[in-house]
Formats: sequence, structure tokens, C-alpha cells
Amino acid sequence: MNAIVQPRTPHFEAAAMRVPDLTEIIAVERQAYPVPWTHGNFVDSLAAGYPAEVLRGPRAELLGYWVAMPGVDEMHLLNITVVPAWQGQGLAVAMLDRLVAECGRRGLTQLWLEVRVSNERAREVYRRYGFAEVGKRRAYYPVQEGPREDAILMSLSVPA
Repeated sequence: MNAIVQPRTPHFEAAAMRVPDLTEIIAVERQAYPVPWTHGNFVDSLAAGYPAEVLRGPRAELLGYWVAMPGVDEMHLLNITVVPAWQGQGLAVAMLDRLVAECGRRGLTQLWLEVRVSNERAREVYRRYGFAEVGKRRAYYPVQEGPREDAILMSLSVPA
């Protein structure tokens, strides 16, 4: 008998992102991305009142975080990151579940995001979650060297 073992999402606690969390978050950004968000990007998002959460494990270790921007009838996911050592364990889906629930609480019916064309792993997570690829933003993402990278625009209808 062959069995495929599905990864279990580790136990986590979610909390609103706060400025004191940013030291750890910036360290993760530098691990996870070739062109990470800056401290200022996060401070500006928090100052604007954007919904943002951190996930912490049983020993208060940072597991992941997300930041989104609400609009009229919609939410735009700006940043979602799972700490590289914790990837592949269902945390991205857990964060998307929390974000969709936040959309529902606010009465928002559409969730949008951009993802690098080259980030096939993330694109697959989003597709399995139910997002549709609806467009492309040319030269959207900065890179360390060379021309900017295109983004795939994805959308999810949020159930009422």
C-alpha cells in the first residue's frame, strides 16, 4: 500500500503585526527574497492601518506573516511570506484562510495579488487555493540586476 503523507500545519498563534515584530520580519525578508520589502514598507503599511498578521509557533518563533490593503469591495494582498525553514507545511494556506476570513468580516468580495512569473511554487499554491490568473503586469518586480520581472495578476472571489 502506498500512502502520501500530507504535511501537517504546525500549531501557531496569529497576532496583529506590530513595529517590534519588524526586526525579525526584515531578517526573513532578506532570506526569502532577492529584493525584499524594506523596514519603511512595513512601517508605512502599519501606519496606514492595513491588516497585517504574524504567525508564531509554540516557542514564539516567527513562522510567517502577511500584509494586505483593503479597498472598495476588495482586498489586495501585498506581502505573504512563510519563513523558509517552515515552507511546505501548510502555513501559506493557513494565512490565506485568515485573510479570506478578514475579507468576509469586512464584506469584501474580491481578493487580488501579484506574484513573480518565476515563482511557480507560489503560483501553484494560489491556483490550488482557487485563485485565477487574470492578467500580467509587465516589468512589475524589481530585480538585483537586469530588466524588471513580470508579475502574474491573480484574483479570488471571496464567498459571502
